[in-house]
Amino acid sequence: MQQRQPHPSRDGLIPVSEKESFAFDCSRAVSCFNACCRNLNQFLTPYDILQLKNHLGIGSGEFLEIYTSRHIGPETGLPVITLQPKPGAERECPFVTTSGCAVYPNRPSSCRIYPLARVVSRCRRTGRFAEHFALIREPHCLGFQQNTRQTARQWLQSQQLHVYLEQNDRFLEIIGLKNRLAPGPLDLRSRHLFHLALYDIDAFRDHILCKGLLADRPLSAEIIKRLEADEMALFAFGHRFVAQQVFGKDRGP
Repeated sequence: MQQRQPHPSRDGLIPVSEKESFAFDCSRAVSCFNACCRNLNQFLTPYDILQLKNHLGIGSGEFLEIYTSRHIGPETGLPVITLQPKPGAERECPFVTTSGCAVYPNRPSSCRIYPLARVVSRCRRTGRFAEHFALIREPHCLGFQQNTRQTARQWLQSQQLHVYLEQNDRFLEIIGLKNRLAPGPLDLRSRHLFHLALYDIDAFRDHILCKGLLADRPLSAEIIKRLEADEMALFAFGHRFVAQQVFGKDRGP
């Protein structure tokens, strides 16, 4: 196992391999506890929203209205959802308390993976994905002064990130599809369908079951039953729907 003392680059990112060991720990015993929950500018993925709205026991529409803001990404032209901070100059996360995170078991993937950054790239020749990692060094964070050591892979496992990364990569495929097949801003209908199917999953279900969203492509009774009862099946269906209906590409099962 390789070990090294990190030295920040100009942008505060230190490339690491998945087998490199680094020192980091975060707990109430570290004096900067909760500091990373301020000055918030946090993007939420569709899977983050799914987990948070279920943790809070509310619908996706209510969650989006109360806790988030919607923007249009300047580079992708896609609807982007960010967490709405508490009022005040510190821009605190709406879920942070003096005791820590109130939604910790279902906290967003960006919170789970910190202090790592992860970039996924696809090889054009083989179609295979590759992961690249870096450590994020920020002045307020004292976690790197702790004695606990782990590799990037061990950190991902300890933070239960496997499912989050798998589902977020599904979302990244959609973004890549958009960049390849539909560069530039989307029209209003496409933005609406993108937001509905990926972010507002409860409304998406309602549009399928009650409002005839797919009237031009009837679904079998078996599929309807599965989409009604199985939220993860609906979640996967939403990604296929956007690929097909918005970008004209079948992502497969």
